[in-house]
Amino acid sequence: MRAQLLTNERPADLFEVVRGLNVLQLDQTAYVAPNADLVAWSRLGSSYDPAELADALASLELLELRGFVRLPETLALFRAEMAAWPSDGEPLDWQEYRRDWVRANEGCRVDILERLRQDGPLVMRELPDTCVRPWRSSGWTNNRNVSQMLEFMMQRGEVAIAGRDGRDRLWDLASRVYPDDPAVPIAKAARIRDEQRLRSMGLLRAKGPACPGEPLDAGEAGERVVVDGVRGEWRIDPELLDRPFTGRTAILSPLDRLVYDRKRLLEIFDFDYQLEMYKPVAKRKWGYFALPILHNDRLVGKLDAMSDRKAGVFRVNAIHEDEPFSKTLTAAVHREIRDLAKWLRLELVLSS
Repeated sequence: MRAQLLTNERPADLFEVVRGLNVLQLDQTAYVAPNADLVAWSRLGSSYDPAELADALASLELLELRGFVRLPETLALFRAEMAAWPSDGEPLDWQEYRRDWVRANEGCRVDILERLRQDGPLVMRELPDTCVRPWRSSGWTNNRNVSQMLEFMMQRGEVAIAGRDGRDRLWDLASRVYPDDPAVPIAKAARIRDEQRLRSMGLLRAKGPACPGEPLDAGEAGERVVVDGVRGEWRIDPELLDRPFTGRTAILSPLDRLVYDRKRLLEIFDFDYQLEMYKPVAKRKWGYFALPILHNDRLVGKLDAMSDRKAGVFRVNAIHEDEPFSKTLTAAVHREIRDLAKWLRLELVLSS
């Protein structure tokens, strides 16, 4: 909780939140509020204005990479990996496929770079599709040539996201977006990124589940520890130990990094939770987009709620208590719900 800035002492501002959490995941699902804004609110409270994040991204005081908001100075930790794309060693089959596809469409890559050089930043629909070999996929990216080319060019360090035009990303040359800091060698950069991730999470597996954009493990960072009753090798940031802790009550996003790894959530917190938006209604236990409820150092329940902006209300369908709430906890949870509705600028409606 201390690593995740969920103590009684709130951070000072958005930049302290990003520095402490290492990353903010961008997700435009706004059933309650976009994830990055909801995470920032849960740390800062109603003093946080979502315009702060939009402005920081537009001014490049914060940067977007691989679906996460990051501090500009951390980009140096990715530059060597970008230069070695698609792999710093012998490429795997899927990496070879991507490399060969980009090579086959070299003309399109050059056309995109030239268009951005002349007129950038631009949204994707303003960029030319001159690919001679379509992108083939069994998923939703099939035949989405420009989006795939931009993704690979971003991974190569050639283009970067320079802000947003509404929900659309603005693309520009990476040289006009990223700081001109020297690249950190790949092995050293990976070690520093592991250390930063562990510092932001406190306790992680040495090797965890795959997660696009930002891993969920610590490698060899920190110190090895045994978690009583839990299998596997775990790592801890020793600087977080033996410091006073005063917790608080908080309502979290389902994509909050504290709860994102559902296996870790169950093993460490004994908290059974799944995001149920993709489940049929009849199979949902807690609701379409239930928000985990934190109290001090325990996850104690889920809030089933939604922002109905057309009606101008924040509708609370249910508060699921993992164990019966005390009067004090009930009051604290309702106080957070009222604060969330106030921050959303919606009228609070509690279902009977």
